[in-house]
Formats: sequence, C-alpha cells, structure tokens
Amino acid sequence: MASPAAQPDPRVTLADIQAAAKRIEGAVVRTPTHFARTLSQLTGAEIWVKFENLQFTAAYKERGALNKLLLMDEATRSRGVIAASAGNHAQAVAYHGARLGVPVTIVMPRSTPSIKVMQTEGHGAEVVLHAEMFDEAYAEALRLAEERGLTFIHPFEDVEIMAGQGTVALELLADAPAVDTLVVPIGGGGLISGIATAARALRPEIRIVGVQAELYPSMYCSFTGSDLPSAGDTIAEGIAVKKPAKLTSQIIRNLVDEILLVSENDIETAVALYLQIEKSVAEGAGAAGLAALLAHRERFEGRKIGLILTGGNIDTRLLATVLLRDLYRSGRMSRLRIQLQDRPGALYSVVRLFERHGVNILEVDHQRVFTALPAKDAFIDIDCEARDAAHLRALVDELQGEGFNVHPVEIR
Repeated sequence: MASPAAQPDPRVTLADIQAAAKRIEGAVVRTPTHFARTLSQLTGAEIWVKFENLQFTAAYKERGALNKLLLMDEATRSRGVIAASAGNHAQAVAYHGARLGVPVTIVMPRSTPSIKVMQTEGHGAEVVLHAEMFDEAYAEALRLAEERGLTFIHPFEDVEIMAGQGTVALELLADAPAVDTLVVPIGGGGLISGIATAARALRPEIRIVGVQAELYPSMYCSFTGSDLPSAGDTIAEGIAVKKPAKLTSQIIRNLVDEILLVSENDIETAVALYLQIEKSVAEGAGAAGLAALLAHRERFEGRKIGLILTGGNIDTRLLATVLLRDLYRSGRMSRLRIQLQDRPGALYSVVRLFERHGVNILEVDHQRVFTALPAKDAFIDIDCEARDAAHLRALVDELQGEGFNVHPVEIR
C-alpha cells in the first residue's frame, strides 16, 4: 500500500490545466469568444461570451472527459469506464470513449428523456437505466464499476476533470484579455474550480462569480453558511446538484469571490436572449451566467465580463415553451380575459377593436358554461400578438374605455 505522501495531490494547478490544454488540443473545439454588443447595452456591462455550445456534443464537458481518458493507461482503458449522468457528461464520456476505442457504460435514471438516451447510445455507449433519481443511478454506477472492474469517471469531483474544464479559462482570457470578471454556472463545481484555478494564477486580481439556480443552491449554502432546500423542477437541470462535493467546495471557498442565485424566470429570459440576440441555443444551465447579469445588474454595471455559454442541449419542445413564455412576459404576446354579454354581435364589438389597433388575434376561447358569471354573460380568452407592451396597453385601455371588464392572464 502506498504511503500517504505518495498519494496524488488532491489539488488542481495551472500546470495541470496547461498540460490538459496541450493534451486535448485538436480533439475538442477551440470555441470562439465574441464581444456581445447588444447584451452589453442591455446589462450596462461589457460582455464577452465564450460559446461552449459549439463543441461536438454541444457542451464544455468534453474537455474534462477527454483529459481524464487520455491520462489513463492502456490497460485501464481496455477494461472500460463507467459514469452516472443524465446529460452532458454522459455524452462527453461516450463520444470521446468511442473515439479512443474505450468501452463506455453510462448509468442513467429511468426518467431521463429518451432523446438523451438515444444520443448517448448513438456514441456507442451501453446505457443502463436504473431507478428514478440520480443519486440511485450514481450508486448503481459505483456498484457496477466494482463488479465489472470498470473505472468510474466522476463528473466534477476529480482533479483531472477539473484540469480539462479549466482550459476554458485559458482560451477565454487569451481571446478577451480585457475581461476583469468571470461569471460561471455552478452545479457540482468542476467547471468553476478549473476556471478559478487558471484565472487566479494568470490574473490574481480578476473577480470570479459563481451562479446557481435558486431551486438548487447547494454550493451557495456551503459557501455562505445558509440553509436552503435543494429541490424542484428547474430548467437548469445541468446544475441541479443537491449536495456540494468536498474538493470543489474547498477550491470554491478559496478562489471564488461570491455566488449568486437566479430565478427560473431569469434563466428563461437568458435562454430567450441568447437565441434572439446571439442567434445561439443555450440550455438552462448554459444561460445561468447571463441570468445573473440580468438579475443582479448593479453588481456588474461598468465591468468587463467573461460569460461561458456552457451548453446548448435543450429539448426543442421546452425551448419553444420558453420562447413563447418570454413573448408573453415582454408584452409581445398576451392572453386577455374579457367579460361580455352573451348576445349577437358581442364578440364582434370586441374583435373590431383588435383590428383597429392592429393587434393580431391568435386564438379565441369563448366560455359560457364553466364560469361563475350570470347566465346571460360570458367571458372570452383571446391570445394575441402585439408589437410591444405599449401597443397592447393601448388596446386594453380602449377596451376598458368601451366598458369591457378586461385583464391580462399573467404568467408567473
């Protein structure tokens, strides 16, 4: 048995990250970093975005997974590796494992969307569906690793994974040297651990800010001493980690300046802005950094911000829902509930005002029965499309001026 002094150093260093950059060069995409002019105007900061959604598997996770695989000896690779993941880590390990001829097994919860299962299998991995929750899938992966003699690849609590993820910072700071603040999503903390290690070594004065979803503030609680629950159905499932890991927590406490929380609404808005303004698809976790700039504008105004769009793997139906909800919140779409008398011509008297204002009607639901209104009354829900909130407000004002009881149906 090796003595404690002979054990690997549990810290990741700049030298580790620089070595990882050379090791993975040419096998992962050196993603672009662009100045985001319109986002800068919206937030009052100068923003540079690094588009990690342009990796082959559409997420930064390839960097750490490949670095880990390349550091294994041939005997270890030939026996195979195993990981527990329902998302980007699974695809990263599967893709680069297939490239290197390494047998890969991925344990996923049974609740994993079928598209993610199919994508992972498409890279040649054996997918084992187990239980409903990630923690149970994780435990099964450890059991199978022991049973089959496989090497378990942790998604974040591993210095070789962190070193690979830290290469993001080397590229971003080389491409945008003016940046004075990095804003990084946190799930388990592997990405920010690698980024903070590299950035602090190269630029000791740089500010490093982590971001978590309000529903899963596990690292925030570890960092601040708060006691908040981690539960709920977040759009940022890629950073929905219930318990902070030991090593990443220590690195974050030493190197990160603060951690901010963002709401689901802010994350949805950030996803929509990336698509509408940058013409780039972001998953919820990938948009968390931008969400922090929207939610905590006062902390970032006037600063030069480096954002990492960490991934773009979002279900297309969910993306469509997010975009429609954003149209409603911005006032470009609305559902107006209007009370009127149930008699001939009543609906026309409403519709003509929509035509007068040039507000497009998308859908009408005329309800006479399932309502507490008097039997001679009814209400209609009209889904409509306007130029902006002011355009819609002018229509509502005239409807109310004509004596109609009308109010928008709000999305919370």
